[in-house]
Amino acid sequence: MKNLPISTQTFKDLIEDNCLYVDKTKDIYKLLEGREKKFFFLSRPRRFGKSLLISTLEEIFLGNKELFKDLWIYDKYDFKKYPVIRIDFTAMVYADGIVGFKNSFFNKIKNIGLDYKIRLKSKDYKTAFQELIIKLSKIDKVVILIDEYDKPIVEYIEDSEIRNKMKDIIKDFYLVLKECDRYIKFAFLIGVSKFSKISLFSGLNNLIDLTLDPEYSTMLGYTQIELEYYFDDRIKLLAEKQNISVKDAKEDLKRWYNGYSWDGLNFVYNPFSILNVLKDKVINNYWFKSGTPTLLIKLIKDKDIDVRTLENFVASDALLDSFEIENINVPSLLFQTGYLTIKEIIEPNSPYREYILNYPNMEVKESLLNNILMGFANEDDSRIKINSLFKALNKNDLDGFFKFIFDIFTHIPNEIFMSDKERYYQTIIYLILTLIGVRIKVEIQTNIGRIDAVIETRDNIYIIEFKMNSVIQALNQINDNKYYESYLLSPKNIYLVGVSFDSNIRNIKDWHFEKLIR
Repeated sequence: MKNLPISTQTFKDLIEDNCLYVDKTKDIYKLLEGREKKFFFLSRPRRFGKSLLISTLEEIFLGNKELFKDLWIYDKYDFKKYPVIRIDFTAMVYADGIVGFKNSFFNKIKNIGLDYKIRLKSKDYKTAFQELIIKLSKIDKVVILIDEYDKPIVEYIEDSEIRNKMKDIIKDFYLVLKECDRYIKFAFLIGVSKFSKISLFSGLNNLIDLTLDPEYSTMLGYTQIELEYYFDDRIKLLAEKQNISVKDAKEDLKRWYNGYSWDGLNFVYNPFSILNVLKDKVINNYWFKSGTPTLLIKLIKDKDIDVRTLENFVASDALLDSFEIENINVPSLLFQTGYLTIKEIIEPNSPYREYILNYPNMEVKESLLNNILMGFANEDDSRIKINSLFKALNKNDLDGFFKFIFDIFTHIPNEIFMSDKERYYQTIIYLILTLIGVRIKVEIQTNIGRIDAVIETRDNIYIIEFKMNSVIQALNQINDNKYYESYLLSPKNIYLVGVSFDSNIRNIKDWHFEKLIR
């Protein structure tokens, strides 16, 4: 078995260290051949192999053919050598603000020149970059590879003053690409965020965006076929360690880590999660542990986002296309950062197409909702109480279940309650029940009304209505509207549950349930 490239993001090191490489060179060849355009952009979430793609492109354009022996592209591409400018914005200095960044940026450009025995006369990053391109073009047309292009801006996403200055710096930098068009063979920009062309790429009106292009939907990430082909032996070891069948191991991997899509048809695994689970042989939360979505949780709270609407969220082209950092659209940001993904495209060939977004998989859904619950309920680790709630519900102990929820609400500081108090309570309960893993449906439409929530366990169905101050009113609404009618054919027990909240004590006031007699 080859080594798993857990922390290797350099193609040359990966090959020379006998690491496993999932061959994506057919997609790369498709990108390099048969196109008149030469400026390309791709947005993908973090830990998705973006740096490895940039490194692979670099080795191709440096003409290092022997590194690609046994790969698809080896005997199909000419591997002509070009001068390459590769800039990784994660490697810049950010601790000293604008000054530190400008100095490290300028030094990077200057050092690339020295690699080609070119001493730059320019004294600032913009003119130095332009001078470097022009002088390198005397060797041949220049290849420019930009890794994490958006890092200088998102690094200061909460500091508008520095962020706007950084935005102007980067905008000037990309303007050089347009001005030096005739000297450039190929340019590829990659990152997480996708800012609008107007705000950042105004100079690059010939930039081809591959983000939602079906042709390149699997250029990053592992498909199911690739997973089973390249990692067959590792999956067997996982199954052996977990004492389950190989079939069950594959199902677990698929449920937990598959599901990312940018065309609604082709779905891929996050490479970082797969490599780690196959190394540790334990199903766990790997992608989330490598970065906590603190800003996202803050935005969800500050913008009063109803998290219950994030499942099967309907999005337009405009929402997915980009976002303005001065006025961040939360679902757009969730999509670009990988917390939501495209599950289906309605009328894909129509100008009025719509995108159905949802959580990619269990790893993302469970971890994001748990972080949101911790933020909303002021809990250090909500998983502890979730386990107790799960046990109570499985025992049909509704009194114990609601007592646990009452305890959770007592820890919520007054200042973090939403203006819509009823929705705030419902959101907390939705998060709790979803994390328990029960089959929960919220705000179910019937022909005569809307049910607040339906929970389905192995033996029971709970039809729940929430009201401010009146548990009797909640139960009457269930009975008067006969919300239970569509569940009468089920062999499970049906319970009607009324829950009331008290806005003064900011907690559950009372609950009452009754078993439906059929």
